[in-house]
Amino acid sequence: MPYIQRGTKAFTKASLALFAGGFCTFAILWGTQPLLPEIATEFHLSPAISSLCQSSTTIALAISMLIAGSLSEVYGRKRVMTFSLIASSILAILTGFAPSFSLLVLCRILQGITLAGLPAVAMAYLSEEIEPKSLGMAMGLYISGNSIGGMAGRIISGTLTDLFGWHTALIGIGVISLLSSFVFWVILPQSTHFASQSFKIKNLTRSLFSHFKLPSLLCLFAIGFLLMGGFVSLYNYIGFQLIKPPYSLSQTLVGFIFIVYLVGTFSSTWMGMLADQHGKRRILQLSLIILLAGVCITLSPNLWLKIIGIAIFTYGFFAGHSIASGWVGKLATHDKAQAASLYLFFYYAGSSIGGTASGAFYSNFGWFGVVAMIAVLSILSILVSFLLGRLTKERLHLSAKQV
Repeated sequence: MPYIQRGTKAFTKASLALFAGGFCTFAILWGTQPLLPEIATEFHLSPAISSLCQSSTTIALAISMLIAGSLSEVYGRKRVMTFSLIASSILAILTGFAPSFSLLVLCRILQGITLAGLPAVAMAYLSEEIEPKSLGMAMGLYISGNSIGGMAGRIISGTLTDLFGWHTALIGIGVISLLSSFVFWVILPQSTHFASQSFKIKNLTRSLFSHFKLPSLLCLFAIGFLLMGGFVSLYNYIGFQLIKPPYSLSQTLVGFIFIVYLVGTFSSTWMGMLADQHGKRRILQLSLIILLAGVCITLSPNLWLKIIGIAIFTYGFFAGHSIASGWVGKLATHDKAQAASLYLFFYYAGSSIGGTASGAFYSNFGWFGVVAMIAVLSILSILVSFLLGRLTKERLHLSAKQV
């Protein structure tokens, strides 16, 4: 069967479906983030403890993706992704009825488990079904769905919280996500380049851990960990900073800060196309430098400069994530869904560890402490990207000699 090419009806359907799936997944995943100050106040919690309703979801998601990627090798890409979206949307509605913080965290852990199906499998689906020349754009469109979902989830939840309370906000996110799930189910083309495996735990485990033998993949896993550790740290605690004097913004206005996600929607697609044209290594390194510059600008006490810094940081983050995640499918030599799930395991492990650890920096050193931590993570990711570039050059050189 031919691969899906850019400009065809199948390409449009696949892109729209995964855009809707990414929207649903990330609206649910990040819908609680702007509510952390509200949740901390209602349940009398510190910022670091309140962040557990976010971090618990991402660590459950990280662990579950290792399983979801393997299950998709057996049961098929579309089936696993569809189940993930519908189950997560129903759980999102139920989460809105949580009467205590402990139950809220429990519901969020369950959401993390069910949410794993789409991000663990989507990259593998795209790398298998889309022609190589169109993959950068397709991956960028999928990541842009993630960014718009994350943005919309935050804005909608912040606005609904001001109007009706955070319980209603979470229910609203669930209803919208359920509608997006049905769009995904109806229009996503079936896999045509996927070969199902038999369910043998020993074989699946062996193939999963065999990916660690490739140093270039390890570099991508490290970059994902560092990128997301910094990203979630900024967005977890910017709300706490902006509701305090001298800014004293409302929950609705804090929610609308996340409209800067639109630059992520643009950068993931645009920089993905540039990576197709000029090479992934060069554009990835540029993206990471942009991210570092952006977080440093947020140290400015001026509100508008702070928002510009957040936008620049977000541009660099989504560009870097789009390129790194698309690169995993190209470097993996087998079982691409498992390789993708390993990348995302480290990505969301970075979210959980970084998002909670930066709470201690915020409590002790304020916003400067959060920025300092993110800057260190960004510099480390730049250093790893240079090592990745060297490794991939060596691999290409060896391949050429063998030919």
